[in-house]
Amino acid sequence: MKIHEYQAKEILRKYNVAVPEGRVAFSVDEAVEAAKSIKGSVKVVKAQIHAGGRGKGGGVKVAKGIPEVRKFAEQILGMNLVTHQTGPEGKIVKRLLIEQGVNIDRELYVGITLDRAQSKNVVMASTEGGVEIEKVAAEKPELILKETVDPAVGLQPYQARKLAFGLGLEGDQFKNAVKFFMSLYKAYEASDASIAEINPLVVTKEGEVIALDAKMNFDDNALYRHKDIVAYRDLDEEEPLEIEASKYNLNYIKLDGNVGCMVNGAGLAMATMDIIKLAGGEPANFLDVGGGANKETVANGFKIILSDPNVKAILINIFGGIVRCDRVAQGVIDAVNEIGVEVPIVVRLEGTNAEEAGVLLKKSKLDFEVATTLEEAAQKVTAVLKR
Repeated sequence: MKIHEYQAKEILRKYNVAVPEGRVAFSVDEAVEAAKSIKGSVKVVKAQIHAGGRGKGGGVKVAKGIPEVRKFAEQILGMNLVTHQTGPEGKIVKRLLIEQGVNIDRELYVGITLDRAQSKNVVMASTEGGVEIEKVAAEKPELILKETVDPAVGLQPYQARKLAFGLGLEGDQFKNAVKFFMSLYKAYEASDASIAEINPLVVTKEGEVIALDAKMNFDDNALYRHKDIVAYRDLDEEEPLEIEASKYNLNYIKLDGNVGCMVNGAGLAMATMDIIKLAGGEPANFLDVGGGANKETVANGFKIILSDPNVKAILINIFGGIVRCDRVAQGVIDAVNEIGVEVPIVVRLEGTNAEEAGVLLKKSKLDFEVATTLEEAAQKVTAVLKR
């Protein structure tokens, strides 16, 4: 789950991570009142959307006085903000963060995420603040410092000191950076975050180390422990079809292609999308119906897939391990009869009772294309698109 910058900073404050003073605003008047309550003559007006690159898109403005706060709030609130992460369609700005200006001396980067190869969290830091970490990794990988964290003991002070030394910090800046890293890791771990990214992490001329920006994502599987974080969910920032799918416990992500995919198992779903692309097609979605696919889950899956007008064909790829293929086949038949699917469907069922499933599909008198291998399924679904 993603949250807004101002919400991430509210969490960070709870763990004594240094952040600028700021308030959220949902209207121009609220923005002005927020600015009046924040100390300092310089304020920053920030668009709040679930995407990076807001500054380049015109969504972050530095205001020198209350009149400019009003002016920038009027410009940004309600605008369609397009960044490299939103895609060309952009996102409508419905809330702002009004924040105090800070006296920046240096811009750095720090991020924490899970290194799946090691099954351990890793803290990354770089002197290249304000730049996408992916770009730094591609062009200047030697500028990324990494500390792998043993889950049994957490981030250790000596590791935080190594990062601060590596960033070239001294004196008060060094001490404040060590404190910042330790507090940030505590916030990351305690909130079951999947990523905590501060870009830029700024060092002020006064020696403070502050999170000028903040991004936090969370492990959905742990949200039952964090009702306060669940309350931060902003449905306006999420894809409507993904919200609908979550109501049925379906794992759905919308993509830009025209081949709808219905698969059980995340790994198999990824492989299915890959082989569709190899066959010359473009997957329209990731959809994992889970290990217990039945008539209800299949029907709901069809409804979600067909709600995307770009879908011109559907590939069903189910491996019958726990679930029996004949039950899935009957579920597919019943669902198609019930909701009336009008696009071509290619079905590949493999595993327990796969032969019985094939017989059911043939006897159904429905216009299914049946495949026995994943490669054949991909070729058939791309072929029906050319008819």
